[in-house]
Amino acid sequence: MKTSTPIVILMADDDEDDRLLARDALIESRVINELHFVEDGVELLDYLTHQGKFKDKESAPRPGLILLDLNMPRKDGREALKEIKANPELKGIPVVILTTSKQEEDMVKGYELGAASYITKPVNFEGLVDLMKALGKYWVEFVDLPSYNEKN
Repeated sequence: MKTSTPIVILMADDDEDDRLLARDALIESRVINELHFVEDGVELLDYLTHQGKFKDKESAPRPGLILLDLNMPRKDGREALKEIKANPELKGIPVVILTTSKQEEDMVKGYELGAASYITKPVNFEGLVDLMKALGKYWVEFVDLPSYNEKN
């Protein structure tokens, strides 16, 4: 097994309670990662391209993993995922869809657009803690992710 190297996780979710629960679950799971949040697809793309309030690359580091909700205002997760995977500089970032949607068509579309995984949000905090442990173990301990040097 490889040595654990913390990664930056970027969560795109419009529900403040879900964001807070995810942060608490990550802390509770003892997964050592840096967690950043955006509230919709527009902010997600701004963060990834260092636009608007995310111009400072120090406060908006490149994520090693994106947790993406599908149902968000302004630009939903499907649209954002399509743009991420169409951008040569962003398409290598793994995107895990983390949503309440259990619709087969959402799952199929997510994978077709390039999602690495599709996970239905757990219904309770304990389930979310277990999920964060599993995500942390998989993406930090098992998966080899490239290290990117920002050029711009």
